[in-house]
Amino acid sequence: MIRKAIIKDVPKVSEWMDLATLARLEITSEDPEHPIEFALNADNKFWRAAEDGEQTIRVLFDAPQNISRISLLFEENTVSRTQQFSLSWQRAGEAAVELVRQQFNFSLPGTTQEHEDYKFSLEQVSVLKVVIIPDVSKPARASLTHLLVK
Repeated sequence: MIRKAIIKDVPKVSEWMDLATLARLEITSEDPEHPIEFALNADNKFWRAAEDGEQTIRVLFDAPQNISRISLLFEENTVSRTQQFSLSWQRAGEAAVELVRQQFNFSLPGTTQEHEDYKFSLEQVSVLKVVIIPDVSKPARASLTHLLVK
C-alpha cells in the first residue's frame, strides 16, 4: 500500500532569482515613481529613467551565480522609436563579455512590446549589465518592464 497525503500549504518557489536579495543594483538614472525594483518581477510595474539618453543597469551579485536564462521586457505605448540594448556579463576579475546587442522598433499602435528571452549557460557570474539606448535618433526616456534572471 502506498503512503500518501494531500498537502495544501506548500510555498511556491519562483523560478526567477530574487535579485533584490542576491545583488546590489547600480543605475545611471531613476524616476522616483518608477524605481528599479519594479522591474525585478513580472507584476506589470516598470523602471523608468529620470532623464533622456543612454542608461545602464548593473546587477552586482553578492556571490557569483550560475545563470541559465535572462528575460527582458520593454514596452512603449506613447511614441514610435528605434531602441537598442546590449546585455553583457562578467566574472570577478575578468573583462566583460557581450552576450547580445539588439535594435528594434516600437511602431504604434501595433508594436508596443519587445520581449527577449535568452537561454545561456553562464557560470560564476559576478556582474550583469544592460545598456539601453531608448532612441537611436533623438532624445527619449528609457524604461524596462522586467529584468528576470534564472
